[in-house]
Amino acid sequence: MLPTPAAPSLELDIEPIAGGVASYYGRHLAGARTASGQRFNPDALTCAHRTLAFGTKVQVTNPANGESVVVTVNDRGPFHGNRVIDLSHAAAEEIGILGKGSSKVELAVLND
Repeated sequence: MLPTPAAPSLELDIEPIAGGVASYYGRHLAGARTASGQRFNPDALTCAHRTLAFGTKVQVTNPANGESVVVTVNDRGPFHGNRVIDLSHAAAEEIGILGKGSSKVELAVLND
């Protein structure tokens, strides 16, 4: 009998960064240009962040329920109050903040 190969490691190289309050884009912005030049797609897993480079992958975790999602930065913002990240509708749904409109989140950058 042949030995069973080891499963590939699923550990991610992540770097926690400052979290805070997340909000999300409404579906009415579908098709609008983002700061990166891409069109906003509410069903894509994307986000806006003030300083992270476009294309950066960010793990967003809702500590209230433990749900996480990985999003890609393609826009700038948020520019409202104390918010640190704006999520697409799909990303907000994944972590369970749609009903609230905004929620505290933890953030971590995924390194290649």
